[in-house]
Amino acid sequence: MTTVPLAGVIGAPIGHSKSPLLHGHWLRVLGIRGHYVPLDIAAEDLTTCLATLPRMGFRGVNVTIPHKEAVLPLAAEVSARARRIGAANTLTFGTGGFHADNTDGEGFMENLRQGAPGWDPAAGPALVLGAGGASRAVVVALQDAGVPEIRLCNRTLTRAQALAREFGAPVTVVDWADKAVAAGDAALLVNTTSLGMQGQSPLDLRPDALNPQALVTDIVYSPLETPLLQIARARGCRTVDGLGMLLHQAVPGFERWFGQRPSVTDELRAAVLAG
Repeated sequence: MTTVPLAGVIGAPIGHSKSPLLHGHWLRVLGIRGHYVPLDIAAEDLTTCLATLPRMGFRGVNVTIPHKEAVLPLAAEVSARARRIGAANTLTFGTGGFHADNTDGEGFMENLRQGAPGWDPAAGPALVLGAGGASRAVVVALQDAGVPEIRLCNRTLTRAQALAREFGAPVTVVDWADKAVAAGDAALLVNTTSLGMQGQSPLDLRPDALNPQALVTDIVYSPLETPLLQIARARGCRTVDGLGMLLHQAVPGFERWFGQRPSVTDELRAAVLAG
């Protein structure tokens, strides 16, 4: 009897996750008889559940808040990029434990390549707003891509300074009050904060602060076009929304668990947005 492949996403809470929608779409399109399910797992149950899931037939899981950091010391093997970022979002179960990886940076870069063909990482400085977990993945990806200067700007200055010390060159720190000045000649602007998300305050950045030649992206995808992307488009900037990062980061895990590499298509975007 053929075993039906299982995978899922773990977090607490987990009801908001769009991962079941996008993996479910791929399973249907590719004709794979498998399942991808959301699993609400409390912090105190994490170790037990990660030991139990493989015995239940799970091949791996995605990881979201609050478990991204907590899974690292439990892993049998940690990828170099997950170790650098300090968090994992993709676990693959094996006979001797699980492998932990972080595909957020890969998803971010693939989203830029698909949304802004021809974008050159070496074109100039990047301004990254925020210094949380998503920012860490973005900074590592930009370092690896060869961005010459990464300006890190966070509302809490000490957090940005700590991250800059950890990652080293070419990361520099910009005070939150000086973000408009730092944006003036930035070739890339990335918002990794929750500002502009539905229910949150908008990012306080004037349109004339943006370099009209810049590429502007926001990892927030609810709403799909954030206030930042609206003012950037009005300024003449190229813009890339945040949904693609979610979609592209899911590709490697799906391929590992279900054996086929899926594609990020307009049909997938529409299915996730409609869900």
